[in-house]
Amino acid sequence: MMQRNLVGLIIAASLFSGLGPSVIQSATQDNGTAPSSQSPAANTVATDPDYKIGAQDMLRIDVWKEPDISRVVPVRPDGKITLPLVNDVQASGLTTTQLAAKIAEGLKKYITSPQVTVGVTEINSRRIFVSGEVAHPGAFPLLPHMTVLQALSSAGGFTQFAREKKIYILRMEDGKQVKHPFNYKEAVSGKNVEQNIILEGGDIIVVP
Repeated sequence: MMQRNLVGLIIAASLFSGLGPSVIQSATQDNGTAPSSQSPAANTVATDPDYKIGAQDMLRIDVWKEPDISRVVPVRPDGKITLPLVNDVQASGLTTTQLAAKIAEGLKKYITSPQVTVGVTEINSRRIFVSGEVAHPGAFPLLPHMTVLQALSSAGGFTQFAREKKIYILRMEDGKQVKHPFNYKEAVSGKNVEQNIILEGGDIIVVP
């Protein structure tokens, strides 16, 4: 029989259209280490162990040999999730490793040496928005190190009415909305490249 300290990671996978696997995983074990027999598939999907969980993300919580506790749960707007026995648990702002450890700690009152796996199946908290004169305005997943040019490309380019020199990015900074100008003509020609900033979650690109 498979021993507790040899349990494998349970993979919860989700695909963004055209973006490939975006699942982040973590597990807790008796000795505090990850299984040495991790499969190549697990290595492929565990792309960003430093990802911080956010509100509206979907999480897969697996507790080994406890199917009544294991489930897929959403992160509520207040940043918490609800699980049997431990009730409300703060998830937003934690990595999957930190959340798995926190859940395991809460379960120790009821289960001997609980082993918890946390997987992010949908990343909904980190999005950027492109509005105005683009082919496909709307919300887009924020990829690592995504720039303004990359976001505009994801939106399908400009309409014939776009004012490409007057684009701007709206960003919340210290509780205030700040406007960052962006001249597409300059950016693609290599001028003022510093304006092609790396985007943050919640940024809005406006193409007038």
